[in-house]
Amino acid sequence: MAKTTEVDRQMYHEKAKIYVAMTKALLDTEKKLLVEAKKNTPQAPLQKLTLADEMLNLSSYYMAINGISQSVLKNKNEEALNDARKSLYKAVIYLEEVVSNSIDAPYSDYEAKVLAIDSFDPNQKYNLIRKMGLAIDLLEHAYGDNSKWRWTFVEIEGRFATVAKNIIDLKNIYTNASPQSPYYDSSVYHLRLIKKLLTQAADRYREKYELSTSQTLDFKTGINYLSALRRLHIILAESEESEAIKKKLAIWSQKLETDLKKQEEAKKRNK
Repeated sequence: MAKTTEVDRQMYHEKAKIYVAMTKALLDTEKKLLVEAKKNTPQAPLQKLTLADEMLNLSSYYMAINGISQSVLKNKNEEALNDARKSLYKAVIYLEEVVSNSIDAPYSDYEAKVLAIDSFDPNQKYNLIRKMGLAIDLLEHAYGDNSKWRWTFVEIEGRFATVAKNIIDLKNIYTNASPQSPYYDSSVYHLRLIKKLLTQAADRYREKYELSTSQTLDFKTGINYLSALRRLHIILAESEESEAIKKKLAIWSQKLETDLKKQEEAKKRNK
């Protein structure tokens, strides 16, 4: 591998400086928006949505810095990648604060939060969720397959699936998903995406349990995502899909129960 020269470093700093400047500007913007959001005015939830969007922009700038590093210096900029990851977490957290972080809760539990951002229409919601999903995918790709953060992405993907579901107005979903609605395309695509994300979150948490942690909490979280998916199918009157998830839930729950019994028996033998 060729050594990094001073010329390479100067070229890197020259190309990266515009993105460094933009990150600093966005961090200043975040501080100002937080001051406004903390006033708890009726606009606060919408300001949090703006914050989430800006944090996605911030993440993209950090990833651009990493891309320049790889192109010019031929190595990853771990600091930039970690800053991008932290920015993504912030974006998710801001959305959680707006629409709740409940994985499997009745819509009535958080409906008031969704109504508070009613002026943020279904097209805008879907575009924000798509943007967040793309940012997560790009960052995971930037880290690579053998990253030490592999299992961390299970959590962020799961939390993303949760806010992607909770931001949608389920009470008016039939109206918005009607072919006559101006929100038809975005509502239909948003629903498809939610189903995909909930399925993926469930599978990834079980994978984490099986291959990494052996922590029953991870398996239980996966089951919770399956339950949320079934609840959505029931709301949408998708009986076949609901029944299929019900059977999968029974199988997973039985597997968890069996594993818990084995763990208890192992504890007794080791006493």
